[in-house]
Amino acid sequence: MTAYDVARRLPTVPALRDLCRSLAMLDAILSPDHGYRDHFFNARWGDGEELASMDNGAGDEYVIVFSAGGAYVRGFDHESPMSPYGDDGGPWPGVVDDVPGIFGHLVDEPAFTDEDGVPLVTACLWREATDDRWHHGAIDFPPEHADPDGATSLFGLLVENSPEAFQCCAEDYYEMPVDLKAVRDLYALRPLDQELVSSLNAEVRLADLAHDVFEIGYPRAHAH
Repeated sequence: MTAYDVARRLPTVPALRDLCRSLAMLDAILSPDHGYRDHFFNARWGDGEELASMDNGAGDEYVIVFSAGGAYVRGFDHESPMSPYGDDGGPWPGVVDDVPGIFGHLVDEPAFTDEDGVPLVTACLWREATDDRWHHGAIDFPPEHADPDGATSLFGLLVENSPEAFQCCAEDYYEMPVDLKAVRDLYALRPLDQELVSSLNAEVRLADLAHDVFEIGYPRAHAH
């Protein structure tokens, strides 16, 4: 899979935003320790911008910036043959060349570059609010690589977009059973209450998640 395949399979911008919030909330419940989480969502990242992110702790990551103008996706696989560190210190030709002006500032955003200002990117997609599909640059991928830009490992849960896929990954990662019904409820953005939290992690209290709920912008059940 490459960015080309991801572009065909990603959901709409609103649906992707909801999915990213669900993933972040699930990780927050399953792992009270921030250091062991993969998925995050900051509903107040910038002026009119929200940030979804994934960091596997091994050098691979993605960020998705949501705004009124649409969504911008940046992925970085540190072992990809398309890494800037293997291509004369710049992004692989075509990856960010065609990013439209509305997202141009995000290509060089300091949070998404190294200390020399080089964009850390091996895969890039975007979709403006008026677009009917996701876009990517015109790229000649390096031959004989099953995952040349890291898209398969980076965006698997986003293109699968199923509670079953998350359950499988989470049980492998956290090495414990993960309740599928609860995952389905989180994917449906069911308002969070103690019962739902406990069905995923009996050791976590709803009150412990107050900051995460606020940061993610996840709905919370009203107290009776």
